[in-house]
Amino acid sequence: MTFGDDLRRTVRGRVLVAGDEGFEQAGKAWNLSVDQRVRAVVEAEDADDVAALAAHAHRVGLSVAAQPSGHGASGDTDGVILLRTRRLGGVEVRPERRTARVGAGVAWGEVLSATSPHGLTGLAGSSPAPNVVGYTLGGGLSWFSRRYGFAADSVRAFEVVDVEGRRGTVTADSDAELFWALRGGGGDFALVTAIEFDLHPAPALYGGRVMWPVERAPEVLAAFREITEDAPEELTVWFQLLNLPPLPELPEFLRGRSVVTVDTTFLGEEGEARALLRRLDEIDGSIIDSRGTLPVAELGGICAEPTAPSHSLARGELLTALDDTVAGALLAEPTAPLAVVQLRHLGGALARPAEGGGACGHFAEPYILGLIGVVPAPELVPAVADRQEAIVARLARYVSGRKPFTYLGKGERAAAAFPDDALARLRDVKRARDPRGVFRSNHPVLD
Repeated sequence: MTFGDDLRRTVRGRVLVAGDEGFEQAGKAWNLSVDQRVRAVVEAEDADDVAALAAHAHRVGLSVAAQPSGHGASGDTDGVILLRTRRLGGVEVRPERRTARVGAGVAWGEVLSATSPHGLTGLAGSSPAPNVVGYTLGGGLSWFSRRYGFAADSVRAFEVVDVEGRRGTVTADSDAELFWALRGGGGDFALVTAIEFDLHPAPALYGGRVMWPVERAPEVLAAFREITEDAPEELTVWFQLLNLPPLPELPEFLRGRSVVTVDTTFLGEEGEARALLRRLDEIDGSIIDSRGTLPVAELGGICAEPTAPSHSLARGELLTALDDTVAGALLAEPTAPLAVVQLRHLGGALARPAEGGGACGHFAEPYILGLIGVVPAPELVPAVADRQEAIVARLARYVSGRKPFTYLGKGERAAAAFPDDALARLRDVKRARDPRGVFRSNHPVLD
């Protein structure tokens, strides 16, 4: 019996191995620049299928990497079975309890569409495309994290499969140590088939994007610094320098253009938001201003990020300050060949230890810098990487060295995401719960 035949006898879902039609496509990461060399791809039908696969892998000495959509992939998958959980759907919203339960295949856009009519929101990020479970296992940095903290700290329960294929539910009461590790420590400890988490009130939500020609960048960055210096926790503001591609799907007046933007959300009424953001209205020459009251279901439209897989090279760094030196370094030279240079304001609840919080911890750093380049051809990678490195080098004394788990890129280790004591604790959990290494995270804690 072949390896593939053995897997097909084990699970009811689709199994693809080398030589099967569609195998290469099925194993791709969301970031198409990440090369994933996997031994097989299993598209599980349900949680029982996931349990059968885990038990089989444990029995025969194989490893399983769960990637519902492939976001956050590092390419560290040689020889593993890639588990896809897209078919584990289902969104159950309980507005009276302000909770939701979602299957491991559910993306954030589906959740927000379900919670929006109730004036509630989950702690979603900038795009509707990422998978809820994968995002949350990595901590989950949300538009609303300044007010409510990491998404992981809103989880009430995980439905899991352990290394021997046993199904169970993990809560703070049932297994405090595993519950802590799953909230921000990545996918190294169990296969999660569903989660239940708290929803948060959003009866009024204001947000949108203002865009100017890139020549306005110094004024816009100065306004961003002023607004974020004493912003209330309900207000989130992001600054971006964008080099837009000359694509036909963009409006003609934006194709191939360099611009500067401010993206924002405010958990409250429009009048209060406009007063907090009045500095933006003092900057002339805006090209677009999409700000206004919006339903939670439209949250993903603010940044309008691509929702299809693409080739890119990203780097993120936490910054200890945003002073004149940092601002000058970011504006000193054109950002090309990077497509995006972004500053996200953190602080608020993210800067405080959450009561009973998970492995995601908290960040003292007030900003995070994101640098993204589009690299559809391998020969473009060196120039993008060099530009990222040059920017980070100029900011070296402001770069803390730690970063959110979901910002880790190819070749970066989990150690960069955690303080030493938290990393040691995660490694203890891994050794105790998965001594054979049956489960493999995008960024394993023991590496």
